[in-house]
Amino acid sequence: MRFYKIDLLTLLIGLFLFASCKSSNTIGLDVDPETAVSGELIDSVTIRTETLREDPTNTNGISRYPLGLLNDPVLGTTEASLAMSVNLPNAAYKIQLDAALDSAVLVLPYASEFYGDSTAIYSVDVHQLRDDLSTQTAFMSNKDWAFNTSSELVPNGIVGNFTGRIKPNTPVKYTKVIAGKPDSVVGVKALRIPLDKQFITAQILKIPVNALTNDAFFNARFKGLHVSVNKTRVTGRGAIAHFNMAGTAGAMLEVYFKQSNATTAGKIDTVAGEFPITPTTNPVAATIKHNYTGTPVETQLANPTVQYQTTYLQGTSGLRNKISFPHLANLVQSLGGKVIINKAELVVPIEAGSDVSPFDPASRMALYRYDIGGQRVHIPDVEVLLPDSRVVPSYIGRYNSTKKNYTFIVTRYMQELLDGKTVDYGTFLAPTVDYDLFGLPTSSSRSVIGSFGNTTNKVKLNIYYTKIK
Repeated sequence: MRFYKIDLLTLLIGLFLFASCKSSNTIGLDVDPETAVSGELIDSVTIRTETLREDPTNTNGISRYPLGLLNDPVLGTTEASLAMSVNLPNAAYKIQLDAALDSAVLVLPYASEFYGDSTAIYSVDVHQLRDDLSTQTAFMSNKDWAFNTSSELVPNGIVGNFTGRIKPNTPVKYTKVIAGKPDSVVGVKALRIPLDKQFITAQILKIPVNALTNDAFFNARFKGLHVSVNKTRVTGRGAIAHFNMAGTAGAMLEVYFKQSNATTAGKIDTVAGEFPITPTTNPVAATIKHNYTGTPVETQLANPTVQYQTTYLQGTSGLRNKISFPHLANLVQSLGGKVIINKAELVVPIEAGSDVSPFDPASRMALYRYDIGGQRVHIPDVEVLLPDSRVVPSYIGRYNSTKKNYTFIVTRYMQELLDGKTVDYGTFLAPTVDYDLFGLPTSSSRSVIGSFGNTTNKVKLNIYYTKIK
């Protein structure tokens, strides 16, 4: 019995010592012990990062529409304006001949992102489009939309203006007219821009009856609206706000007027006409302009063969990075044989001091590649995770505010590259909100990241591998 206790004690001590030892191959991995990755680690694979302009993209029907002016001390200026069709409340809409306008308001509901200075003063101008937007077929992010700068009714062409602070999280209260019920005070999180009474009276209340027959006839007459920020009247750094134009969001042109009742003589009705702005019915487009003059971005774009200490990524169809692994093909030879990659992760740190408010790092990045046809596709590691809905899991590409980096699992991608099953026709990193691959202007944030040669904030490819003997 005595020796049995000694043997048991020896066994317990041995197990404790064994459990307390850590393999150098798993140090630094933030994983559960049950899923710990074993194998040798190599983290010296050369990575090249290059700042590129984002390609122009189609903007009709996107999830968030940008509007604003942002003055970034590192990346220069960004301007975002909107062009939109306006639809009838319903087919064969009727307005009495004696209708008299009370007021008209352009309502743009806020979406989830506001990037920039919330304390700045903004001046938002509304103009009438020169051409019927509903007849257009291309809505690229670099396309300018012509608008009227003068007319008999409005000499300066400005048919509406909002001046003040933009507060996307604060409901704006107003009195809503409800047919057959008492007026009600409601609050909406939206930018409400008062419109010129003479303009609305002439363009809606007094137009020929046949122009109210359907949306096509109405848009041929009304053309649509252009919304932009007056650059000379913005204080501070400015910002880019985003707006939701989905059908249920309530983007519209509200027109309040009084007219005689159609059936009861002498009775006057107060009418609230809601003219919806819905991309699924008629187009809404965004125009994005970036000016990098005098910035480090301008230097990098002009000298693409140079590897800089930092590179730049920017939303609103601004900048992306091309990620290259120039010596990856030599890895097998340098290791002396074929390997199985147990885990590979691309770690992308932001440059120290680049995250000073209001220029916070992008909340999410997308990592994608080109296929043989030059089309943007998911890397294999993302592709295998996609459910039938094709929605990328929300944790992929998220910014880690504690570690100040983005981490991507690229195990399958690196293994396929090493085995020759996949060719790197181009690998890219770009800011995103919904993990889209097409540079949509649905996010305005930016990130400054450290390159492979950066001594303090170095982009790294960690490969945990096992040799095949």
